[in-house]
Amino acid sequence: MASLNCVILALLVALSFSSINDAIAACHLQQMPPLPSLPNLPNPTVPSLPKPTLSPLPSLLTLPQPTLPTFPTTQPSLPKPTLPPLPSPPIMPTVPKVSLHPLPGMPSIPTIPTTIPLIPFLSPPPGN
Repeated sequence: MASLNCVILALLVALSFSSINDAIAACHLQQMPPLPSLPNLPNPTVPSLPKPTLSPLPSLLTLPQPTLPTFPTTQPSLPKPTLPPLPSPPIMPTVPKVSLHPLPGMPSIPTIPTTIPLIPFLSPPPGN
């Protein structure tokens, strides 16, 4: 895990140094005098291309249309399948009823007093 952290840190350092070089190059480009303008050159004329002429397509022969067979409009009725009766579930033996012993009585929990008992305080001796 530590080697992965070192690799990531090295990549971040390399990227930061490369971006510093780009920033310095951009500053140098901004400080250069403007380049001289190019002379105006005449635009060349493009000759027009001849338009191709297409020969007419040959006429297609008319093919005979096939005849489709007719289908019956009503479907024949199929016999309804009959299912065999379901088997009856097996008879389970009866489970005898079991009675549980009564639970022993819970021991009584002593109650915590909710009032603080008053402790008599002695009054301090009178000051002379």
